[in-house]
Amino acid sequence: MSELIPLAEIDRLVDIIRARTSHQPEIGMILGSGLGSLADLVENRDIIPYQELPSWPVSTIQGHQGRLVCGLLEEKPVVIMQGRSHFYEGYSMVQIGLPVRVMKRLGIDKLIVTNAAGSVNPGFEPGELMLITDHLNLIGMAGFSPLRGPNLDEFGPRFPDMSRAYDRQLTDLARRVARENQISLLEGIYICLAGPSFETPADLRFLRNAGADAVGMSTVPEVTVARHSDIKVLGISGISNKANLDGNTTTTHEEVLEAGKTIVPKLTTLIRGVLRHL
Repeated sequence: MSELIPLAEIDRLVDIIRARTSHQPEIGMILGSGLGSLADLVENRDIIPYQELPSWPVSTIQGHQGRLVCGLLEEKPVVIMQGRSHFYEGYSMVQIGLPVRVMKRLGIDKLIVTNAAGSVNPGFEPGELMLITDHLNLIGMAGFSPLRGPNLDEFGPRFPDMSRAYDRQLTDLARRVARENQISLLEGIYICLAGPSFETPADLRFLRNAGADAVGMSTVPEVTVARHSDIKVLGISGISNKANLDGNTTTTHEEVLEAGKTIVPKLTTLIRGVLRHL
């Protein structure tokens, strides 16, 4: 059975969204666990609940509001996913990639992705921001790719290059904004696991030896679809919990959401600064 979501279905969603907003977005954003309050700052916003978008994967997890927000942020036309869906919720990777393809057809050429991530690097502390410089696509290596199935040539090639998954100009700009605002900005490699269970200490030691600095359950599928469509990506992780390499601590989703309260102000300043300079 084909996993392809046809272009006609993607464009039907585009038509529905365009009928609900007069904004023509140029920049897309995906906000992770506990990080959705940035969307509340959008001016002249139009809000579309995911439930009102046919075929759109609906968020079921606490900390993901599940709304599409269109409007202006720092005078830039944006479309923001206030919450995302995950593989562990039962969606296919192709479904998870659908919103990015809709954004592309809406006209975006840049995507800012954020997530709450656990520390793998023992030097990283909860509440810090990490600029994603590259990722490890462990789920994709196992065969679960959002590009599986017939290729849609309208978006990109059958075999897309991923050597620069995160745009160098956007990452340089994020570094500049962090310096200007005296925000400590870590840098590292993000790895996506399927979840929903948190990692064992042995998992974390394996991931650390593989080169990962932070781990989560999202982002990589969306970035893969974005790069297939030649969308430039900026990725930022909010470090939500300490690396549990020795098994002496317990990780909970409540801890992740609580860390978001510390992360959001810094993340908001960073993203708004990036938008101002674009």
